[in-house]
Amino acid sequence: MSDACCCSRPQLPSTTSVLSFADRWDHFLARWGVRRYSHRVDPGLYALGNPSPESPVFVTANYTLSFDALRSSLAGVDGYIMVLDTRGINVWCAAGKGTFGTEELVRRTDATSLHGVVSHKTLILPQLGATGVSAHEVRKRSGFRVEYGPVRARDLPEYLRTHQATPEMRRVRFGLAERLTLAPIELVGVFLPMLVAAVMLLAAFGPAAAGAVVASVLAGTVLFPALLPWIPTSHFSTKGLILGAAAALPFAVGAAGKAAASSGPSAIPAAWWWVGRGVVYLLCMPPVTAYLALNFTGATTFTSRTGVRKEIYKYVPVMAWMLGVGIALRIALAVVKRYT
Repeated sequence: MSDACCCSRPQLPSTTSVLSFADRWDHFLARWGVRRYSHRVDPGLYALGNPSPESPVFVTANYTLSFDALRSSLAGVDGYIMVLDTRGINVWCAAGKGTFGTEELVRRTDATSLHGVVSHKTLILPQLGATGVSAHEVRKRSGFRVEYGPVRARDLPEYLRTHQATPEMRRVRFGLAERLTLAPIELVGVFLPMLVAAVMLLAAFGPAAAGAVVASVLAGTVLFPALLPWIPTSHFSTKGLILGAAAALPFAVGAAGKAAASSGPSAIPAAWWWVGRGVVYLLCMPPVTAYLALNFTGATTFTSRTGVRKEIYKYVPVMAWMLGVGIALRIALAVVKRYT
């Protein structure tokens, strides 16, 4: 960005609709959780193109992906972009947290002297920011009218022709591509604990136990986002338990196969020991996957804050009990094997 003067009124920092390699590299790092809270744009008012006092004012968050999605969708449009201080959080999440909200919007219109920049009284906000903004309060306190644009920034050029959003523009989508885009940051967040747990279990109980840790984590962070709409039940926790059980099944079947193949004088004790191993997988893996699945509620459009709270109180104790019993059983099996 440069600090070129955009008009004869106040000097404003300017931006363009063209994304550079540095911008795209920043997006890549953000998607993989590198310097997670440093992907920010300075709050304030930016000139896009060569705006006049009659040009539209678009409002967004100071998360670089939100800012860049907006400006890159406005090729050929002259306007202003007002960036709110959302502490580096995207519009939808910031609206839920209150940082993309009435107070910050009113404060930013005053701080940027917007009344002296434009001759109209309209602010175009993203639809997903509506939960944090009281439009009538904004108008009462700032004099500006809030207008909600489409869900996706790429629909803005068409929207600007009539300032009327079609039903398709209002529709919130969360398809496979969007869900898989979120998978890397979910995986990165738990990669180190997964690696430590896998190494410890490899040393204590062998490669199968380490593989079970990796499988349950990958199921919760990668498979769950991909399969989310097709897993039965409506709760993320129970969806996660189902997926975790599916991930545990090959390990349990493998243990059952070894039980069936047991022979010799100690065949019966050995068979029961392997059956116990299979039960351990079925007890320990599903709650790990379910917990990670429950964590994904904050990244989707399928949940509400009250719904997530209910799930936490209802299912997290179940997950804890399952994991605790599974760990106790595995320790007991190790003791039995050692002394028999």
